[in-house]
Amino acid sequence: MTECNHINAGRRGLLIAGALSATAVAVPRVAGAAEAVTAPTQAGVAPPPVLMQVSLDVNGQRRSLELDTRTTLLDALREHLRLTGTKKGCDHGQCGACTVMLDGQRINACLTLAVMHEGATVTTIEGLGTPDRLHPMQAAFIAHDGYQCGYCTPGQICSAVAALGEIRQGIPSHVSVDLNAPPQATPEELRERMSGNLCRCGAYSNIIEAIAEVAGRPA
Repeated sequence: MTECNHINAGRRGLLIAGALSATAVAVPRVAGAAEAVTAPTQAGVAPPPVLMQVSLDVNGQRRSLELDTRTTLLDALREHLRLTGTKKGCDHGQCGACTVMLDGQRINACLTLAVMHEGATVTTIEGLGTPDRLHPMQAAFIAHDGYQCGYCTPGQICSAVAALGEIRQGIPSHVSVDLNAPPQATPEELRERMSGNLCRCGAYSNIIEAIAEVAGRPA
């Protein structure tokens, strides 16, 4: 019996010694982690931006910029080139207010980085027409009252011009009945192709009438 007590006591001593050893090892690590959390950091000092040269043909003029590589095409146009006709709406590619034409294709300028388009041709609303010499689409929007507040109008017009270009190229849409036949500028086609451009004023019917006039078809 005495021998068993000695064995149990030895086991208890071994377990206690092991626990103390583990605690002794862990405490400095916890203390070090706490010091690391509370120690002064350089969080308030941002790393310098990475800059890159980019050259774009914007509305017929070659423009060279040195940009932060994170700069969107929209911010390059508005903040660096002062072409504020292109609007920043949702900044998530959901409203279409920032639509411009890039190498003839419409694009949401808020969703692409400017440095990705070295040498590209960009057309904004300022490049389509002037007050003295309106683009036919601009004139049609005025004639059909295709805008109210006007905030989305530059994107609507750029998108409309590109949409008619898609139809002329024979590019079908989701509502094209026959994918092998040339698409027509029907109201259904126009509504589908313009569905990515939102008008919070609700001038959709007038917008379709304006686009249909330029396309040469009744709305």
